[in-house]
Amino acid sequence: MLLLKCYAAPLFLLSSRVFVLSEKPFLLQLLEWSLRGLSQVIMVNNPLSGTLILVALILYNPWYSLTTTVGLLSSTLTALIIGQDSADVSKGVHGFNGALVALLIAVFSAMGDWYLWLLLPCCFAGASCTLLFSGLATLLKVWDIPVMVFPFNSALSLYMSATGPHNLYFPQQHVQPDIVLAHSNVTDLDLLRLLEGVPLGVGQIFACDDLWACGLILLAVFLFSPLLCVHALLGSCVGIITGLSLAVPHSRLYSGLAGFNGALGCMAIGGFFFAFNWKTHLFAITSAFLSSYTDLALINILAGVGLPACSWAATLTVALLVLVSTRKLSVHRIPSGSVSIPECTWGTRSTWTAVEIKSTDI
Repeated sequence: MLLLKCYAAPLFLLSSRVFVLSEKPFLLQLLEWSLRGLSQVIMVNNPLSGTLILVALILYNPWYSLTTTVGLLSSTLTALIIGQDSADVSKGVHGFNGALVALLIAVFSAMGDWYLWLLLPCCFAGASCTLLFSGLATLLKVWDIPVMVFPFNSALSLYMSATGPHNLYFPQQHVQPDIVLAHSNVTDLDLLRLLEGVPLGVGQIFACDDLWACGLILLAVFLFSPLLCVHALLGSCVGIITGLSLAVPHSRLYSGLAGFNGALGCMAIGGFFFAFNWKTHLFAITSAFLSSYTDLALINILAGVGLPACSWAATLTVALLVLVSTRKLSVHRIPSGSVSIPECTWGTRSTWTAVEIKSTDI
């Protein structure tokens, strides 16, 4: 029965072993590891999905795609140099934090696009993420807490604290708290743009607010797991509802910024770190609400010191929720080192451990 559930995963999840050479050249392996690393940002381990995400970034902003690639390669090569576990490297585990920090360094830079000197901090920040990941993994494994994007959030916060908006070489955009206009109310909402904010919330995980780019990112998630794709959209929708309940600026709702932490929180709990069933599905929705409310709080708190909230909210919320010790939930918890395609753990309890998708599977 469990085997049938694995084959019930999307038909696109074809085994790459048919196409894999016995001895691939290093550059070809590095390309695969990097594409997997890029897809790991959205909890996917699939080079095809990584390719779609890279195309989305190129279409949205070629400069962002370049900085992302620099951070991705820097963190992956650093992992090889310092001798990190080869299985983790091949899954892209050491690439996604570097990709994210380099992307956001470019997004928050006040120098605009194609300021090539910015590639230097992108490279160093990407490498530092690998070191932070290694240290945090040793610390957090005691409680079986996944490292997730703790390194990205930490590295970006340190970089922006060190530079700031008045730095001579790497000035940052000034980060301000959300301001709600006095005359703004629910009757002013554009419902069509509000609906567009749901897929844009998923795209904002990669700082994209273009519908075509977001469509490619959603397709990348769907190819790996339709279940994750549904939870991503559901979490983004929850984020918008949360934003409406606290009267955040409408621009934040329309752009998807209100939804991306909810999307991340919902995806992480709804089939990634917990075997999927109706209980964990409700738990995932709870995670989306908590992530979204925490994000709104952190935006105003961190803006006071000139820092963006990034994905701290989802990271901290998921880290807390995986520690929940109630028997009815903990029995469905998947250990951090054994996560797999969510469809393969659908409705299972202890038998999920028998299913493990190898890193060579697409």
